[in-house]
Amino acid sequence: MDYLHQLLLICPLCFLAGFIDAIAGGGGLISLPAYLAAGISPHFAAATNKCSSTFGTLVACVRYMKNKKLHYLAAVTAAVAALFGSTLGAMLNMAMDEQILRYIMIAAVPVIAIFLLVKKEFGQVDSSGRFSKGTIALLSVGIGFVIGMYDGFFGPGTGTFLSLAFCGIVGFDLLTASGNTKMVNLASNVAAFCTFAFSGRILWGLGLPGAAFGILGNYLGASMALKKGTKFIRPMFFVVLGILLVKLIYDLAA
Repeated sequence: MDYLHQLLLICPLCFLAGFIDAIAGGGGLISLPAYLAAGISPHFAAATNKCSSTFGTLVACVRYMKNKKLHYLAAVTAAVAALFGSTLGAMLNMAMDEQILRYIMIAAVPVIAIFLLVKKEFGQVDSSGRFSKGTIALLSVGIGFVIGMYDGFFGPGTGTFLSLAFCGIVGFDLLTASGNTKMVNLASNVAAFCTFAFSGRILWGLGLPGAAFGILGNYLGASMALKKGTKFIRPMFFVVLGILLVKLIYDLAA
C-alpha cells in the first residue's frame, strides 16, 4: 500500500478512535487495527499508534480539566498505581497464556453490557461524596493497579473498564469518570510513547498525521461528552463493548 492510501485509511480511523476514546475509552480498538491494515508490522504499528493516541488523549484530558470534570486525587493516585500495575501485567504476560484471559473476557463483556442495560441509573449521579478523601485515594489506587495490570497483560478496552470502575466502585458520575480515565490513560500513554520514541520504532510520517486527526476526534468527543453529559456517554459504552467482543472472537478464530 502506498503512502497516500495509508493516510486515507489511517487518518479517518484515528479521528473516529479519538472521538470514541474521549467519551468511553477503547479508541485503540479502532486505531491500532488501522495501522495494521495499512501494512505496518505489529511492533511499528503499536509504536506509531501511541504517537497518534498520546497527543489526542492529552487534548481530551485538558478539556475535562478546564471544565472541572475530573477528580484530581482519584485520577493522580490511579495513574501512579496503573504504572506499577502495568509493569507487573507485562511480566505476567511473559509467564502466562493470554488466551485464558480472552475466554474470560468473551464471557464477561456481554455480562457487563447486560448490567448497563438493566442498571439505567448507573453513572447518572455522583455519589462519591459518601467516601472520605483517604478512602477515595485507596479505592483509586486499587482501580489503577488492577486495571493497569490488565493493560500490561492484555490491554483492549482498558479506558472503558477504568471508567466503569470509577463509576461502580467509587461512585463518580460517567462524565467525571471519563475525565479521570483520561488522566490515567495519559500517564501510561506518555510512558509508552517515550519508550517507543527512543527505540526508533515510531513511523513519524504516519504517526503525526494520525495524531492530528486523533487530536481533532478527541477534542470533538470530549466537547460532545461535556455538552450532552451522561445520556450521550452511556450509549458509547455499548459501541466499545461491541467492538471489543468482535475483536476477542476474531482473535480466537484467527
